[in-house]
Amino acid sequence: MLAATRDPIVAIATAPGRGAVGIVRVSGQGLAPFVQAFLGRSLKPREASYLPFPDAAGQPIDHGLALWFPGPHSYTGEDVLELQGHGGPVVLQLLLARCLQVAQTADAHGQPQLRGLRPARAGEFTERAFLNDKLDLAQAEAVADLIDASTEAAARSASRSLAGVFSGRIHMLRDALINLRMLVEATLDFPEEEIDFLQKADAAGQLTRLREGHAAVLGEARQGALLRDGLNVVIAGQPNAGKSSLLNALAGAELAIVTPIAGTTRDVVQQTIQIEGVPLHVIDTAGLREGIDVDEVEKIGIERAWGQIRQADAVLFLHDLSRCDRPDYQAADAAIAASLPTGVTVLQVWNKLDQCTEGARTQLDPSLADGGLAISAKQGEGLETLRQRLLALAGWQHAGDGLFMARERHLQALRRVGEHLSQADALLAGQAEHLDLLAEELRLAQQALGEITGEFSADDLLGEIFSRFCIGK
Repeated sequence: MLAATRDPIVAIATAPGRGAVGIVRVSGQGLAPFVQAFLGRSLKPREASYLPFPDAAGQPIDHGLALWFPGPHSYTGEDVLELQGHGGPVVLQLLLARCLQVAQTADAHGQPQLRGLRPARAGEFTERAFLNDKLDLAQAEAVADLIDASTEAAARSASRSLAGVFSGRIHMLRDALINLRMLVEATLDFPEEEIDFLQKADAAGQLTRLREGHAAVLGEARQGALLRDGLNVVIAGQPNAGKSSLLNALAGAELAIVTPIAGTTRDVVQQTIQIEGVPLHVIDTAGLREGIDVDEVEKIGIERAWGQIRQADAVLFLHDLSRCDRPDYQAADAAIAASLPTGVTVLQVWNKLDQCTEGARTQLDPSLADGGLAISAKQGEGLETLRQRLLALAGWQHAGDGLFMARERHLQALRRVGEHLSQADALLAGQAEHLDLLAEELRLAQQALGEITGEFSADDLLGEIFSRFCIGK
């Protein structure tokens, strides 16, 4: 566990730049004397007070609202003071500097008003909320996910995680697991008893139900992780296959330059779109080709295209129906197909359906029978089918209102839980011969569950999580 520092902290809690309202937040133990010294008066808990925020000479830096939250009834679990003023960056910096200045002024006993007040680290307010048991780790991560949500569905799912929906599902699994562990360890502790604890308490049935519950949570977590992270989709193919036109059509905007000149796209162009609330990061790349007429700049673009393809979750391999009956075009497509990395999902997409010739039809029909798609990026034909196919590639199955947000580390922990429960199921069949190993597998499963909510977490993991938060949160 990270050291629970007792230093009071202060930060600007609103985004950089100009705005109507800006907030400076202070958190720590025993802030009441600091509040009195700064504002010249005490504040009623959880009641907004309109007043001036004075500088050292008593002149107002700004006028605004001050809110006082005595701990533990606050976001961080400590005393919290919020100063809500006008959102100019200069004003907020002056308020921040004044907070640090007041903290160093001497009280009646010659001691600093607030010893050790310092600027907060990224995510430190939420870190303190976690350390002071105001939030568990999954809820704390949901704070950042709510801020970063790129779609309405992602925001709603993050809000449900923040409200404890995901944590509640994990706690239900944990409680069932603890109950099963108690039965197994009771059998280990009292081997001379005639009563078969495990059989009488239906341990096998409990483990089966536990595995079913785990599978359901894992499936929902996969959907939540998809809402958070989305899917990286790379559009690849030969020059002039219509890659940029397809990006523009999917995005509904003219993002990429479209010309009949080969090599127009020379760098990666990316746009995030959403389909049923799922973010898809669609990446247009330089046309893949070789030849003496490929200049150095285009070569760099082609290298970057292959780099994106290797990192993609899915590749839309775009074919040009107006040229696909030409032997040289077929050979180039075959060379690209042979170079595509294994393990990357590839969807064959045949573009320019509006220009499909009789010769191209012989190439198209077998591909469609094999799961390919025919579209016209220019006319919009087939795009809705393509969108639904992309959702299927992403593994999207959930469209309800109960979904919660999840992260890759949650999925990894849940997969480990599944592995330990699977081992436990095999060991339970051996009954008394393997009860010690069964107990250990159940313990490891519970530990993996605890990593999600922060009951068992390494210091470096917590440091990594909270360092990705914004300052002031």
